[in-house]
Amino acid sequence: MTDARQSSAPDRTPWGLVILLGSLTAFAPMSIDMYLSSLPSIGRDLHASAAQTQGTLAAFFAGMAIGQFVYGPASDRFGRLPPIVAGVAIYVVASIACALATSPDFLIGSRFVQAMGGCAGGVVARAIVRDRFNHTETARMLSLMTLIMGLAPILAPMLGAALLTLGGWRLNFWFLAAFGLVVGSLSLWRLEESRSTETLAQARSENPFAAYLALLMQPRLVGYALAGALNGATLFTYISGSPDLLMGTYGVTPTQFPWIFGLNAAAIIGSSQVNRYLLRRWTPDQVLGRASLASVGAAALLSVAAVSGVGGPWTVLPLLFVLLGTYGFMQGNTMAGALNVDVRRAGSVSALMGGASFGVGALASGLAGVLHDGTPRPMALTMFVALIGSALALRFLAFRPQA
Repeated sequence: MTDARQSSAPDRTPWGLVILLGSLTAFAPMSIDMYLSSLPSIGRDLHASAAQTQGTLAAFFAGMAIGQFVYGPASDRFGRLPPIVAGVAIYVVASIACALATSPDFLIGSRFVQAMGGCAGGVVARAIVRDRFNHTETARMLSLMTLIMGLAPILAPMLGAALLTLGGWRLNFWFLAAFGLVVGSLSLWRLEESRSTETLAQARSENPFAAYLALLMQPRLVGYALAGALNGATLFTYISGSPDLLMGTYGVTPTQFPWIFGLNAAAIIGSSQVNRYLLRRWTPDQVLGRASLASVGAAALLSVAAVSGVGGPWTVLPLLFVLLGTYGFMQGNTMAGALNVDVRRAGSVSALMGGASFGVGALASGLAGVLHDGTPRPMALTMFVALIGSALALRFLAFRPQA
């Protein structure tokens, strides 16, 4: 499809759109990172086991993975705004339910529903970007959105810790409900419909299952999806394992934890902004190829440090910082590449990419959890294997010549 909006780069950065779309994609990191420091308090208050408190995180990952497959095709058929409104409404109600939870099982169920609502924003936001911009500009816009979304992992743990001190863990969920109301209201007020007539015609001609089957039959798209999901698995593994590694193994205090967590988030933000400038010289695929090799190299060094124990945290944490930084180069470019493969199914492509990322991420973090032995070895080795898989998916699927 050729569209006037996609024919050239925008004259200036649409910061209003970037901030709003970035906020829509921030539901997941806000909902995950804000309450990590509250897990011990939740366990004590609800008389929950360690497995049950971790289950609140796993339930959220599952809801994010499943829900995206609903909103993607819906945004292609009904337009971009209705799924956002529906998803945010579900998110707000579920956040209130989380705040009122009186048992571990109720909280786990509420977290699942919360994720089912919150995932709408990210899916549709990425489709909106592809509606408006071409391949390279899509990658640049997604990098800019990472700048906004990436503030969540920096600010959310600090805010969560402050709210925990101020009013307990329930206050975190009341804040998330208010956040959803604000972002949802701004979306209603500021977002304009961007879905094309070609996308509407395509969505009306097939059911969602047929759309996903058609996407899975395209090797290049599958390659981008696997590459992005396996690279993203490193972030999921880090998020789920970092509280125990930092506070349990390395003795970091709950007050210090948000600062270290935020520093690693800064690596992602910084690399995503470097990515914007690299795209002025190289194509998204060229950046992907180099970033993928760098990620494998960083993971190999991290694995050696974790297995050998040389340097302890003074070796592991800097290497973890470098490895997580590759996320900023990989995610926007793999997403832009996938969206460029089939622009008429942008919503479904966005959902497939997002669902794959959360599904693979949940599996990787779960594996690292099963192998947990009180050292950084399970985390490091899981990341290494995932990044090798990501590099292979790019090399043999995504970078295949177009027919």
